[in-house]
Amino acid sequence: MARTAQRPRRADAERSIASILDAAIDVLSERPEASMEDIAGAAGVSRQTVYAHYSSREALLDAVSERAMAQAVAAIDAAEPERGAPAEALERLVAASWQTLERHARLLERMQAQRGGGEHLHAFHGPILARLERLVRRGKRAGVFDRRQPTPWLLTTVISLSHAAAAEVSAGRMSAPEAGDALRRSVLRVFGAG
Repeated sequence: MARTAQRPRRADAERSIASILDAAIDVLSERPEASMEDIAGAAGVSRQTVYAHYSSREALLDAVSERAMAQAVAAIDAAEPERGAPAEALERLVAASWQTLERHARLLERMQAQRGGGEHLHAFHGPILARLERLVRRGKRAGVFDRRQPTPWLLTTVISLSHAAAAEVSAGRMSAPEAGDALRRSVLRVFGAG
C-alpha cells in the first residue's frame, strides 16, 4: 500500500519538473533576468515547488541545459548518423541538432555567455561531439570528408558554426530557416563534402 501511495507523488513530481523546465525555457528565452517566482508562475506551481526541485537559479539553469542537450542527442540519434552515405548522414545530423538549438537558441546563447566558452562549452557538447566524431572518422575512411582537416578542428567548427547561426537568429539578423540552411551548407563545405 505504501508503494501505491508513493507512485502518484512521483508522477506529480515528474509533471512538476517538466512544467518547471518548459516554463523556464520559455520565460528565460524572453527575459533572462526573470526570477524563480516568474518561472513558478509560468509553470503553474508555487515558488516553493520550484525550490523543492532546484535549490538555486544555477541548479535550474543546469537542468535546463541538460534537458536541451538530452533533446538534441535524442534528435541526433533519431536521425541515424551511422546509416547511409557520410555526407547525407552529416546533413541529417546537422539538421537534427539545429532543430533543438533553434528552439532554444536565445536561451542557450545567453546561458553559455554567462558561463563562458572554451572548455566548458566543449565539455557541454560532449555527447554530440562523440556522435559527430564517429561520423567524421567514417567519412574520412570513405574518402568523402577532407582527410587533411584534423578531426578536432572539424568538430569544433560544427559547434562554432551552430552557435554562430543561433546568435544570428537571436539577434534577428536571420530567420531560423535561413540560419539552418546556411549552417548546413557551411558545414558541408568545411568537411569538403559540399
